[in-house]
Amino acid sequence: MTPAPTVPRTHWVESAPGVRLWAEEHGDPQAPALLLIMGAASSGLAWPDPLVHGLAQHHRVIRYDHRDTGRSTWSYAGQPYAIADLARDAVAVLDALGVERAHVAGMSLGGILVQLLAADHPGRLLSATVFGTCAASEAGWTRADGTEATPADLPPVDPRLIEEWSRPVQERDEAAEIEHRLRHWKLLGGDQIPFDEPFFRDQEQRIIRHTGHHAASQAHALADQSGLVRTAELARNEVPFLVLSAPADPVYPVYPPDHATHLSQVVGAARLEEIPGMGHALPPAVWLPLAPAIEDHAARAGS
Repeated sequence: MTPAPTVPRTHWVESAPGVRLWAEEHGDPQAPALLLIMGAASSGLAWPDPLVHGLAQHHRVIRYDHRDTGRSTWSYAGQPYAIADLARDAVAVLDALGVERAHVAGMSLGGILVQLLAADHPGRLLSATVFGTCAASEAGWTRADGTEATPADLPPVDPRLIEEWSRPVQERDEAAEIEHRLRHWKLLGGDQIPFDEPFFRDQEQRIIRHTGHHAASQAHALADQSGLVRTAELARNEVPFLVLSAPADPVYPVYPPDHATHLSQVVGAARLEEIPGMGHALPPAVWLPLAPAIEDHAARAGS
């Protein structure tokens, strides 16, 4: 059954001088907060509405647009920032909405930001769930066969994505931009779940309407990526931490060896689960296993 839509409440958050973030919450304001942090260059609307509505049956769900995405300030060209600043934006969203502690879930770059929150602001987190991401740690780990490995042994990005990302950035009209995004999502989704073109087309059209234009943001690819390693802090983490393995992820491949396994071993209080068939995307086919995984982990952690 598809959850009934919830009534959104929109907020504007001043996260830094000259930077305003669009944020939206769903569900009972008195329920435990669940902050959703999306990946690079992605609006908060990339968290699909039905998934948000389902999570909002038991949580005060908050999603927001990163800087240089959606309706938030597109500031990088005149005010460059570091990726680490995006983690501070997440704290600013919690502050602005009066949330003392929250469950947090992050995908891709959002998973890195969740790790920074767990390392730097553990008192603000009730639990953490990450997927489609890598460890913000330089620690090694043990493979299933008992051999020791280092981060340098992790598998590279799928060559098909490397080829896609290496193409020159082009100005496109809206129709061409949507087709480009669909080609990208098809690659990101992996090879285990059939590509749901109507879903992703509708999603990208909604994001363009939400943003007010179809320009692609390059800000997060250009932003300073230094200062993201938290090896010692993550090793002593005590925040209940769930790593979801996506077996079809072409960005952080599972085999061989496993990015998710590495992450689950280098973060304290972490455990590992798999979402069958999931790649580096959120098509309808993964919502049913994904939502309960996030909710069950939050329930274990309590409020």
